[in-house]
Amino acid sequence: MSHIAREKAKLLNRLRRLRGQVEAIERAVESDEACVRILQQATSCRGALEGFIGEVIEDHIREHMVDPAAPADHPHRQAAEELVEIIHAYLT
Repeated sequence: MSHIAREKAKLLNRLRRLRGQVEAIERAVESDEACVRILQQATSCRGALEGFIGEVIEDHIREHMVDPAAPADHPHRQAAEELVEIIHAYLT
């Protein structure tokens, strides 16, 4: 089973929320909402997409770049965890 399959429900929920946010932006544009409101919604949507990307990258790092059987204090595992933290700091 791939790591994407294991995380499928979580990822699909994130994508469904994103779809709802994009649809809300579309409705706002169609109804001539204020630019500030549209930009707030777009920024929120961008943040949600970055969160989705961060989750996929994190799963990829943990699944494909580090031996999951390695002990927690293994240097590669520690480096991978540091990388995950950096990605989350950058994307969220």
